[in-house]
Amino acid sequence: MRGERPVAAPKARGGGAAGWSARHPWWVLVTALGLGALLAFAALGAPARLSNGGYIAHGTEATRVENVLTQRFGAGIPDLVLHARAAGPVTGPEAAAAGREFARQVARRPGVRQVLSYWTVGDARLLSEDGHAALVTVDLHGDEHATARRAATLVPGLTGRHGPLRVTATGPAWVMAQATELSGHELVRAELIGVPLAVLVLLFAFGSLTAALLPALVGGLAVAGTFAVLRLLTALLPVSAFASNITTALGFGLAVDYGLFVVTRYREELAAGADPGRAVIRTMRTAGRTVSYSAATVVVCLSALLLFPQGFLRSLAVAGVSVVVLAAATTALVLPALLSVVGTRIDRGDVFAPLRRARRGDGTSPWHRAARAATARPVLSGGCAVLFLATLALPFAHVRFGVADERVLPERVESHATAVTVERDFDLPWNRTLTVLLPEVDAVDQEAELDAYARRVSALPTVDRVSTGLGAYDDGRLTEGPRVGSLAHITQGATWLAVTGSGTPEQDERLVEELRALPSPGPHLVGGRPARVLDTKDAVFAALPKAAAVVIGGVLLLLFLFTGSVLIPVKAVLMGVMSLTASFGAMVHVFQDGHLRGLLGDFTVTGELETSMPVLVFGAAFALSVDYELFLVSRIQEEYRASGDHRGAVVNGVARTGKMITTASVIFAVALLPLVASEITLLKLIGCGLATAVLVDATVVRGVLVPAFMRLTGHANWWAPRPLAVLHRRLGADRWHVPPPRPADVPAARHLTADGRPYEAAGLDSGRASREGPP
Repeated sequence: MRGERPVAAPKARGGGAAGWSARHPWWVLVTALGLGALLAFAALGAPARLSNGGYIAHGTEATRVENVLTQRFGAGIPDLVLHARAAGPVTGPEAAAAGREFARQVARRPGVRQVLSYWTVGDARLLSEDGHAALVTVDLHGDEHATARRAATLVPGLTGRHGPLRVTATGPAWVMAQATELSGHELVRAELIGVPLAVLVLLFAFGSLTAALLPALVGGLAVAGTFAVLRLLTALLPVSAFASNITTALGFGLAVDYGLFVVTRYREELAAGADPGRAVIRTMRTAGRTVSYSAATVVVCLSALLLFPQGFLRSLAVAGVSVVVLAAATTALVLPALLSVVGTRIDRGDVFAPLRRARRGDGTSPWHRAARAATARPVLSGGCAVLFLATLALPFAHVRFGVADERVLPERVESHATAVTVERDFDLPWNRTLTVLLPEVDAVDQEAELDAYARRVSALPTVDRVSTGLGAYDDGRLTEGPRVGSLAHITQGATWLAVTGSGTPEQDERLVEELRALPSPGPHLVGGRPARVLDTKDAVFAALPKAAAVVIGGVLLLLFLFTGSVLIPVKAVLMGVMSLTASFGAMVHVFQDGHLRGLLGDFTVTGELETSMPVLVFGAAFALSVDYELFLVSRIQEEYRASGDHRGAVVNGVARTGKMITTASVIFAVALLPLVASEITLLKLIGCGLATAVLVDATVVRGVLVPAFMRLTGHANWWAPRPLAVLHRRLGADRWHVPPPRPADVPAARHLTADGRPYEAAGLDSGRASREGPP
C-alpha cells in the first residue's frame, strides 16, 4: 500500500462534519491556514493586556474592611513599599532632605493616592533598626489589576539612586507586575522548548515524521486560537497573566493527545485494509466520538472553577474551556482533511519500521503483558497499586494552605529581595498586621469605650501591640500617646485599630477568629492579610461541595452516555480521586515540605500550598484522568462487543491503547516541562502537580489498577438497569458504534486471547470466544 496514490476521500460518504472535511480537504486546509494566521495576528498584544492577582476571594469580611479603609480613611495594606537606604543615618540633614523631596516626587506621580514616609509622619516603625534605611508606603488608585499595571510603569522611575538614597521596591502591586513580566518571558521559552520536545516524542512513538507532525499541527492551531481568545477575554474581564502559560500547555497537550489518538486509529484502519477515505470516516466515528466526549468532560471539570470566588480561577476556567473547545474543533474539522490529503503516505519516512516489525513477534507488547499479569492476579496487582498510591498520598494529611505573595518569585527578583530586607530590618510587620474596623464608633465621642476595648484587645495573649487614634496599647495598658500617624485612625463616626500579633505567622489566623469573637463597643469587622487568607480558604472550602457535585455529576452522566454502564462511571471517579490524592501528596512533599529542590530547581519553601492551586490541579488533572479512561474503555468495549470475552477484551484494550495513553501522558508532561522549570513557584507547582497526576494515572492506574478492577467486576462492568439501558440506546453513543478493525494479515492487529495468543493460533474465532467465555 505504501507509495500508492491515495484513494479519493469522496468515495466514502457520510461521517457528518468530519466526512465533509475529508471530502473537501483543500478547502478546509486553506481556510484553517487563513484562520490560523488571522488568530495569530489577533493575539498580538495579548500578554501586555494580561494582569496578575485574583488569588483573594472578594466579597468577604476582610475585603469589605479594605474597601472601607480606602474610602473613608485613606489607609489599608500599601500597594507599594519603597525601601530607601543611605550610606549613613537617614536621619541626617542631607538624607532627610532627600527623603522628604523623594516622598513629594512620588506623591506627584499620576495614579498615586497617598504617600506616607518616615520623614513625613515620624513613625519609628518606618525606620530600620540600624537607622540607615527608611520606608515610603504608597497607595495607588484602582483595584489590584489596575494597581499592578500602574506599578509596572511607575516603579522603574522611582527605584535606583535619588541623591544619597538608593531605592528598591516591593509590595503587592509590584509583586504582581514583576510576576506578569516574568511569566511573559517564560511563555516564549515554553514555545521554543515544549513544542520541539513534543514533536520528538511523537516521532519516537510513530516513527514517521509525517504522522508525528499531524498532531503537532493540530496543537499549534489550538495554541494560536488560545492567544486570540485570551486577547478577547482581556477586553471583557481581568485575565491572569499565568492563564497564557497554563492554557497554552493545557491546550497544546490536549490537542496533541487528541491528534495522537485519531492518527493512531487511522493507521489501524489502513492496516486493516480500509481505503483512506473510509479509514477517515471510521476513525472519526470511533476515535472522533471519544474525543468529543473527552472534550465535554474537560469542559465540565474546568467549568466547575467558575464556582470559586477567586478571579484567578475564574479567568483560568473561561480560558481553559475556550482552548479545550478549540482543540476538539480542530481535531474534528482540520485533522480529517489532513489525513485525507496524506492518505496512505502517513507512514512515509518511518525509520523505526524495521525495529517495530522485529518487536512484533507473537503480537504481545509490554502493555499486553502488564494487563495479562494484572488480570491474572487482580487482587494482588490492584492491592499493590492502591498501596503505592496511598503511600504517595500520605503527605497530604498535613497540608497547610495560604495565598500567593512575593515568595512565589525567585529571591533575586527585586520585589522578593526587598520584602526579605524589610522583614529583617524593620519592626513593621505590614503583611501580618490585622485591622479591626469599628464603623459606628466615634473616637472622640466614645473615647472611653474605645479605650476600654483597645485595652481588652491588647491583653490577649497572642497580641503584641495595638495602635489606635488614642495611642498605642500593650499588655492591657496605654503605653504611648497619640502621634501624627494616629490621625489616620480617626474619621467622623468611625475608627479602626491596627493589631500586631506576638505569635508565629501560623497563629495569626487563630487571632483573627479571637478578634471576631471578642465583644466591641459596636459592630466590628476584622481585616488584614491574615484575615484575607482565612476568608479566602473558608470561601474555597464552602464552594468545594458545589464544584465537586458539578464535576462528579457531569462525569457520571457523560461516561454513562458513552458506555451505557453504571459501574464504569463510578469506577472512573474513584480511580481519578485516588490518582489525584497521590499527586496532592507529592505536591505537599515537594513544595510545602521542601524536598527535591535540587532536582526541580530552587524555590522558596513557604510551608504551605497556595489555596487555589490544588483546586486548579484537581479540575485539570481529574479531567485528564477521565480523558484516559475514555480512551481505554472505548477500546475495551469495542473488543468486548466483537468477542464477548471479557478478560480478553480488557487485555486487548490495554494492549491496543497502552502505548498511545503512555505516549499521550509523556507528551502532556513534556508540554508542562516549561512550567516545571519555571522560576515562578506557582507555575512550577502546577506543572509538577499535573505532570505527576497524568504520569501516575497513565501507568499505575490505567496499566494495573483498571485492568485488575475490571477483571474482578467481570460482566457487571457493562450492566445497567433496564430503564437506563433504554435511555442509553436513545441518547448514548451507541448510534455511532463501529467494530474494531480485524486485519487477518497484520500480526500486530490480530485479536488476542487473554493469554496473549491470536485467536487463530488458539483455534478460536470471535463467535466461539463469545460463546465459551474467557479461556
